[in-house]
Order: sequence, then C-alpha cells, then structure tokens
Amino acid sequence: MHRLRPGDRRGRGAAVDDPREIVRAGYDAIADRYAEWSASFESPVGAWVAKFIERVPAGARVLELGCGGDNPSTLELARRYDYLGVDLSAFQLARARRALPEARFLQADATTLELEPESFEGVVSLFMLGHVPRAEQAPLLRRISGWLRPGGWLLATMGTAAADDVVEADWLGAPMFFASFDEETNSRLLAEAGLESAEARVVPFEEPGHGLVRFMWVLARA
Repeated sequence: MHRLRPGDRRGRGAAVDDPREIVRAGYDAIADRYAEWSASFESPVGAWVAKFIERVPAGARVLELGCGGDNPSTLELARRYDYLGVDLSAFQLARARRALPEARFLQADATTLELEPESFEGVVSLFMLGHVPRAEQAPLLRRISGWLRPGGWLLATMGTAAADDVVEADWLGAPMFFASFDEETNSRLLAEAGLESAEARVVPFEEPGHGLVRFMWVLARA
C-alpha cells in the first residue's frame, strides 16, 4: 500500500468511521515505537519551540494539545511553564507521567475539551491538527483562540495538502487517521479564529520511512 505522508497527503485511504478511536488506539499501540522513531531523526521542532519560548515567559500557563509521551519538547515545556498536557492516548500519557511526575496531564479530546476562557498565555499543538477531521479544525482553532489570553501565543503545525479525511492502514505499525488543508486555507482558518500569524512557513524535512514531508509551522498571537 502507498504510504501517505503525514504532512502532505494525497487523499487516498479507507472511509473513516471513528477518527478519534483510530488515533487513540493507534498511539496506544505504537507509543514506544513512536518514541524510538521520533528520536531517530532531526525535525524543526526544537527551533520552533525555541521561538515560542522567546515569546512566552517562564512560569506562564501553557497548554499542550496532543502532548504525546516523553519527547524533548514536552519535557522542555513542562519544566519551564505552568503546564497542562492533553492527549487522547493513555499509553502516551503514561510515558509522559513517568518522565514528569510533577507535571499535569489530562486524557481528553481537544475538540470537546472544556477549559476556562482566556486561561493560558500559550498553546502548543505539534502534529496534532493533522489527526483532527477537516470539519473540526476551524472550530478547534476558535476554541484555542478563546483559551488564550489577549496577546497569548499559539505554536502549531498544520498539514499542507488539500487531503480528504483518510486512514493509513499501517503507520509505524498501526492504522492512523489524517486530514489536512492547503497552506492558503490554513492561513484563512487562523485569521477567522482571531489568531494573527507572526510567522508561518512551510518547512520540508525527511522522516525515516516516510520520505520528505511538508508541514506549515505557525506562530500566531491572540
């Protein structure tokens, strides 16, 4: 089967019945494998987290959506900020809690999560929006905008292909759901959510087993 690249998909795949369950079960199944794989190559994550840290002062309240396990960016954010990490996968959160027993984590779906308005100085969402159905991405961006205090910052990655909601049957060993828009649509959705892009750039990089992928990296202000 042709492997769909997570940042730049072509719209192939099976019909999607329950995207949340596919994502949750997928990351539960591959949590350890994903950690090994993501540590095996360099991505732009470190550079963009550094840009976020330059803008959001230490001790600020920061929310990470799709925090995953004990990856270096989560470790850095949790140690620096008054941090809340949210993820669908219990197995990913178990890894995160072992690494950061003092940090706060919550198993939840970002699209239905209830949080106080204007309660965070920063929100980080790395590689999560690509697991959210297209119809739910704009509402989620509006929710994120509402959770940010005026002047607060969002760091996010967004897919770059106008790809329908699809399931890749074998992504690192488990089925996985993906969805994305093109760069122009991403920019429009951010603006409509009340998020002003300070920096937005498509950055290609190589992922082992997937080849060249292209994500739109965004720093935006509420």
